[in-house]
Amino acid sequence: MTRISENKIKVLVAPLDWGLGHTTRCIPIIYELISLDVEVILAGNDTQRALLQSEFPDCKFLRLEGYNISYSSTGSGFALKVLQQVPSTLKTIRAENNWLDKTIEEYKIDAVISDNRFGLHTKKVPCIFITHQLLIKNDLGKIAERTMQRFNYQQINHFTKCWIPDFENQPNLAGALSHPEKMPSIPCDYIGLLTRIKRVEVQKIKGHILIMISGPEPQRTLFEKIIFEQLESFNGTATVVRGKPADTVPPPLINGVAVFNHLAKEDLNKELCRAEFVVCRTGYSSVMDIAGLDVKPILVPTPGQTEQEYLAKYLSKQNFCITSTQQNFNLKLLLQKAQKFQFENPFRQKKYNLSEIVRVFVREMISKT
Repeated sequence: MTRISENKIKVLVAPLDWGLGHTTRCIPIIYELISLDVEVILAGNDTQRALLQSEFPDCKFLRLEGYNISYSSTGSGFALKVLQQVPSTLKTIRAENNWLDKTIEEYKIDAVISDNRFGLHTKKVPCIFITHQLLIKNDLGKIAERTMQRFNYQQINHFTKCWIPDFENQPNLAGALSHPEKMPSIPCDYIGLLTRIKRVEVQKIKGHILIMISGPEPQRTLFEKIIFEQLESFNGTATVVRGKPADTVPPPLINGVAVFNHLAKEDLNKELCRAEFVVCRTGYSSVMDIAGLDVKPILVPTPGQTEQEYLAKYLSKQNFCITSTQQNFNLKLLLQKAQKFQFENPFRQKKYNLSEIVRVFVREMISKT
């Protein structure tokens, strides 16, 4: 552990609760903070608690209600379903802002790192906002996109600084999402990719598939059902991670397939490195996890999530992956295509600057205490 000051500071880290991606991508930031002798306080719901406390059992965890967005079971109804919940979302933003004021006073918080939680800002302490989605894609047209971007920036500009998990220059992972024509008015830093996964020396298993099921309900369960049905007639070897860290019910048994509700970081790391093919959502955190590895991605966007649909098209144009819609998902045909496809990964050699960004952030906090 590298101590950079005798003055120990307290940093609250709170990721959004839409799936587990926002939570997992905060893990490398938390490790960097702890390495600098920062006292990290975590906040989230019960599912986030199960994941984060398995990684950081010594960190205090505070209950913070999530946005609890419910999603349509059809892709076409996704945008309308989310828009209908805007009033409740605004109410949650106000509630978490009030919660933050009380929490800062009670726990003597020196700084806040919020992954996409709009309400976690205050003038009392520095507040960092993490997002790769400065431009919010939707299927309602350019006017709707500009309106959503204005709202997005109104919220982001309440913060002290914005950290963008992507590379500033080409090649980059999120395209127009993280590199819009107009940036927020607050300072923005491109911090490289946020991933807890590293390349490790394990025996590569030819033809082996790792399937990572994730995302919000009900689409997570619908995709899982498709996966399990097709694995019944699958003749190869595969590992399935269901993305349910809080689930205590034993996972289903499938011949020749290892199924886990959740895998700890080290175990997931090994599974990713030994697999030849990885099937997963086009959630940005999942894409960041595989971008630094020697794997062949098969990406399946969550129906109706225009961000994921954009990323799938953007990355497939770079030959980083092959893609399929959930409706047309056919594991056998996709594997046949993947075996002939010439995958390209320009991200494996890129340098990340997260450590330096966090170090500067901590030094600034210490100078103010």
